[in-house]
Amino acid sequence: MLKTLFTGATLLLLSPIALADWSLDNDLSRVSFVSVKKNTIGEAHYFKKIAGELTQSGQFSADIQLASVETLIPIRNERMAQYLFNTKLSPTLKLNADLFEHLKTLKTDQSQLLNIPANITLNGINKTLAIDVLTTQLGNGNIIVSSFMPVIINPADFNLTAGIEKLQALAQLPSITQSVPVSFTLTLQKN
Repeated sequence: MLKTLFTGATLLLLSPIALADWSLDNDLSRVSFVSVKKNTIGEAHYFKKIAGELTQSGQFSADIQLASVETLIPIRNERMAQYLFNTKLSPTLKLNADLFEHLKTLKTDQSQLLNIPANITLNGINKTLAIDVLTTQLGNGNIIVSSFMPVIINPADFNLTAGIEKLQALAQLPSITQSVPVSFTLTLQKN
């Protein structure tokens, strides 16, 4: 019994979340994007399931469950998951960034405007983007990271153009935008 308890405690201590100093709060975080159809109709969408962590050494990682896309139209959710994101082969968008230098200067109840190089893995393709973020550490130790400017994603960079064309054909639309602005607010709770 004691050996089982010790083994369980050891596994818990070695799990990635236990090693993280901050964990992403899914309920207080949002990654959203805008699509434009027919050249004039803009629609906002978001992902319902995001997980992530930030270590004391400044390593940030986040996973967005692409099948959790919420467009407020169930059939469109299914079509985006299947045809655009191809979630059976590539279920998550992964983002990694090194924030070590920035964590050293982040002070409680103050905000910093940062330009962060972030590595994004989507549809099996890795790309590094420079992202402008506003970072604030709250009095309770939690950290909020928000996009200061929308991040413009070019679907062709991640081999998503065919998926957009499929969605366009299914919905019988003359056009769907090929540049997608993405915004986010991430709340990291101190462990």
